Amino acid sequence: MATETKRITIYFEPDLHKALRLKAVETSRSVSELVNEVVRASLSEDAQDLAAFRERAGEPLISYDEMIKRLREDGRT
Repeated sequence: MATETKRITIYFEPDLHKALRLKAVETSRSVSELVNEVVRASLSEDAQDLAAFRERAGEPLISYDEMIKRLREDGRT
């Protein structure tokens, strides 16, 4: 875990909290480590999605109807 951390209060549903505690015990990690890992992965995925959107920003847009038409022509619907 990082040497400098910030404290925050998070409210979990009881079943989710129980599952987190059990996983923490089973993996010899803290609940904080598990939560940090999941949040980090989620933010990384968001960054990848945003990068993909930026890369495709110049592509021409097509309507939903045109996309369905193309899929039918290709035999995919």
